[in-house]
Parts: sequence; C-alpha cells; structure tokens
Amino acid sequence: MRVKHKSANIVFAVLLSMVVGFVPVLSAAADLPDFVSIVDANSAAVVNISTSQKVQTNQGRGFPHGMPPKMPEGTPFDEFFRRFFDQQRPPHQDMPQREYDSHSLGSGFIISKDGYILTNYHVIRDADEIIVRLSDRRELEAEVIGSDKRSDVALLKVDAKNLSVVKIGDSNKLKVGQWVVAIGSPFDFDHTVTSGIVSALRRSLPNENYVPFIQTDVAINPGNSGGPLFNMNGEVIGVNSQIYSRTGGFMGLSFTIPIDLAMDVVDQLKDVGHVTRGWLGVLIQDVTRELAESFEMEKPIGALVSQVLPESPAVAAGFEVGDIIIEFNGKEVQTSSSLPPMVGVTPINKDVPVKVIRNGKVKTLKVRIGELPGSDELELASAEPGTAKDKRLKVDVADLTAEQREEWGLTEKGVLVTDIKAGPANDAGIRQGDVIVMINNQNINNAKHFRDISAELPSGKPVAVLIQRRDGPVFLAIRLPEE
Repeated sequence: MRVKHKSANIVFAVLLSMVVGFVPVLSAAADLPDFVSIVDANSAAVVNISTSQKVQTNQGRGFPHGMPPKMPEGTPFDEFFRRFFDQQRPPHQDMPQREYDSHSLGSGFIISKDGYILTNYHVIRDADEIIVRLSDRRELEAEVIGSDKRSDVALLKVDAKNLSVVKIGDSNKLKVGQWVVAIGSPFDFDHTVTSGIVSALRRSLPNENYVPFIQTDVAINPGNSGGPLFNMNGEVIGVNSQIYSRTGGFMGLSFTIPIDLAMDVVDQLKDVGHVTRGWLGVLIQDVTRELAESFEMEKPIGALVSQVLPESPAVAAGFEVGDIIIEFNGKEVQTSSSLPPMVGVTPINKDVPVKVIRNGKVKTLKVRIGELPGSDELELASAEPGTAKDKRLKVDVADLTAEQREEWGLTEKGVLVTDIKAGPANDAGIRQGDVIVMINNQNINNAKHFRDISAELPSGKPVAVLIQRRDGPVFLAIRLPEE
C-alpha cells in the first residue's frame, strides 16, 4: 500500500509540474499580438497595382550585347540589368529599334470612398497603363492625379464609389519596438500579411534626402511597394517603399515612408498638382571624428557646409563654407542626413533660426526658407564650375584646360566627356575621354555653351557631332528621340 501511495504522489507531482510549466506558455501566448481584426478590417482597402509600358530599345546582337530575352520583371534587379546590358553592348547607330511591353507590379491602398489611391512613384513611373485590382476581383483602370519622385509618392484615382478605405494614423507617435503589420502583393500574391516591429525611426538613405524613413523588420518583397503599414490600432502609419538587400530578397531591413509626409504630398498634389519643399541652398557633409577634433568640438555632430549655392537663401542669411549647422528651427541636427527633411517640411518664406559653429563659436543666423528648385536647376546650381550634366544626350562634360588643349593640339576649345550613360550620345558612339569640338555645325566654347546648344537640338533627326580622339578627329551622327 505504501508503494502504491508513493507512486501516486510521484504521478501527481509530475502532473503538477507540467501544469505549472504550461502556465507561462499560456501567459506568453496571451501577450502576443493578434492581427486578425486588423486584417479583417483593412484587407478590402488594399489593392494590387499592375502597370505596362511600351519600351523602345536598340536591338542588341544577342546576349550579352542586349538584354537577355527572358529576364524576370518586377524584381529589384530589373533596372540594374537593363542599365548593365545597355552599357555593355557596342555603340552602333544603325541598330534596329525593338519595341516590347514592360510590366511591373506593386500595391496601394484606398484613402477615399470615391477612389483615391496612394502608392509609390516608382510603382507607376513611366507607365502607359495602370490597372488596379480590388479585393472583390474587379479590375479598374487608374488615372495618375500626380506624383512626386523625391518622396516616392503617387496619387491615383479610379472611377468607383463607396469603396472600403483605410484609417490614417499619426506616424509621429510611433515608438521603436512597436508591432506593425503590412498588407500587400509580393510577387503578385494578393493580400499577403506580414508583421514585425519598428526597428528605427527617421532613417536616411542614399539619394533619398527628403524622407525620414521608418525602418522595420517586416517582410517586404517586390510587389509590396506602395502598400500600407498598420499600427496595432489598425491605422496606416506608413507607405512601404523599399528594402536593403544584397540578394534582391528580404533580409530584415525594410523602409517605409511616414504617412504624415505622404499625406502632405497627397494634399499638395490634389490642391496644386505638384509638391513644394523648403530650400536652404547649401551642400553638406557629415562631421567625422577627425573633423570634429580639428574644429575643437567635443563630439562629431551637425552638418558641415561644404558649398553655399549662389542666389540661395543661405547666401542671403550669411552662411559660409566651414559652418557646422547644429540646430535648425529649434531642433538639434545630429547628422547631415537629418537636416534635409527638416528643411523640406518648412513652409516657404518662413523665417527660422539656425545655429552654427563658426571658428569655434556658436552663432545664430536667421534664414528665410526658399522653394526647392527643380532637379535640373538644382543640379546646375550645385555643379562644379566648368562642368555640365546634359540629360538630353545623357553625357557629362567639363571644360578643357589650356594644357589639355595643347596636349591634344586643339585650336578650338571643346569639352571633355567625363561620363556617359545609356542614351543618344552612347548610341552614336561617343565615349568617355572624347573631346566634343562641334555639334550641329556650332563650335563648342565651354561646358555651359555645350548645354545651351544641346537644349536647342532638334528631335527625331540626325545631328552631326565632331569628336577629337587620340587617333584623330571623327564625325558621328547623334539622334535625339522624339519628345
């Protein structure tokens, strides 16, 4: 009897330990977020976006001199491969033109019952046709109301009524560590739900100066672009835009445009058809540890002014090269990348105080914020003296020095080709290192003169270009596409 009693106690103890051990598991499971209600309430307002466009390109002479015939569309490597193979093929002005349909996929979400849809600019860029597929499988052609390349935001409109809409949240209230949910169409799998946490706030990315991105570890893949990111209240707090990846697939680093910035863009596109941003007019760089030491600073902080652009608000306010901007309109400037978003959201013509370190002393300047110029004007203003970036011919040029003209035996000035991309100049056979002496029977005096002449060149007909190379002069024919 004692043995049986002892055995029963052991069994009871084992069962008790199992129950006690299971309680924390149940408690942990209860603490996990439940995304079901968020998905149920918002899936109908998330859409699939497909685009198509007619693309004309010179017919290559087979791989690798042209794009491989079956490269997949809708992957992060599309643009890379197309640019790579365009540059690899030999220049040949008589290659026949080939037209093909290019397709891309993305996501979007409905922000009004009468059919306004928010997505990314890069999803609909250069599209000839945009088709929006709703959750009920209806497919509607969309009109582009407006788009903004700098923020990667686009506003579409479909002809429909009483549509399901999302609830817009406040991205300024986000905290690192919060749970977030994405709904989109990765690889065309409609209404795919992924989740994660906010990894960081106000991230800056290369070539994305005006967006303080939300970084998350939510799985984002090709096709998710333009889709919504929700908080746990079921409110949209961002537009999924891009990922950082070494493979082309998700690696745990996703970046989202804050919804406050996106909706400001939407309002401007609706009201005036374009987006305006504040402009200071300086070129800046980070303050490294060594630079901080040279400026006798306790720690590397702020944005170091490397150039003050002519006729800019910064000139009028008295900014100087070497100033270190440490505070803008009452907000600390930690790094150079944190300054452009601050300036960009500042109203035009508003006077704001800016603190700088100059010669070891803190100085406050008052600047009246101007309107950010278009990319062409900004590029021209920030270009080094004696250089030009020509977007029509897709070529960069620089003035020749007296020594270079003497070395080449040139009586005329001409301009040196410093960089060339896929486009008319490359198609004509112009190469980096060539000297362009004459275009359309006009001698080239300098880089600015070259840009002015290029702007007046006719489209759709060949134009003679005189090139000077090491082995002598040669005429080429360049043809600008019809505009």
